[in-house]
Amino acid sequence: MRGNDRLQQSAWATTIDANRSTKPCEVDRIENAGVEAATLAAVLGLAMVPYPARAAPGGGDTVQGLYDALLSTMKNGRTLGQSGRFTRLEPVIRRTFDIPSMARLAVGSSWATLSEAQRQQVTESFGRISRRSMPTVSIAMRTEAPVTGEQPAAAGVMVHSQIVKANGEPVNVDYMMRRNGNTWLISDIYLDGAISEVATRRSEFAAILKSQGIDGLIAALNRKADILTGTTARSF
Repeated sequence: MRGNDRLQQSAWATTIDANRSTKPCEVDRIENAGVEAATLAAVLGLAMVPYPARAAPGGGDTVQGLYDALLSTMKNGRTLGQSGRFTRLEPVIRRTFDIPSMARLAVGSSWATLSEAQRQQVTESFGRISRRSMPTVSIAMRTEAPVTGEQPAAAGVMVHSQIVKANGEPVNVDYMMRRNGNTWLISDIYLDGAISEVATRRSEFAAILKSQGIDGLIAALNRKADILTGTTARSF
């Protein structure tokens, strides 16, 4: 039995040797295929390793992006000209501020009585003031305005920052941020941590609405935007 086993083993080994000697290409292909399969598996394994997820932009990133755009516009103000400044800042304002929400809150309870067309007119006019006032803010800025911190708030996140004016005076400016999908939008601005932009506008709008109605408010907003445009043009 042992002799037969040795013969069988010897015959099996001889058969393998014969195959290797008579069909080397086939054996090489099999071995290469195994290597390729192992390589593919390794690549697929690496592909399935999750990459670290990037943190979603926070409210501070939105505010800092606004400041960067304002400073760049201020530094290149003379080269850009009036129309160039507005062209550069308008898309920044649109993607940074929650203009519809700010307009609605500024109008207050009267918003419920407006038609959809009137709401759109007020929102657009309010947006014009916001877009025209930002170049005026950039005029007062002569150094970078870094974000100094942020903290959770009932309506979202409060972002703290400080503007250094041309005369060296620091001004604290806080931004109430509201989450909109994966981004944060400015829904209110607080000067020195106390004076709300929306509350100030609401007080102004209430007086106009009482005496002139919604059409008077829309006209007043457009006049204000025109005045800001002229003021900004003369300041550069």
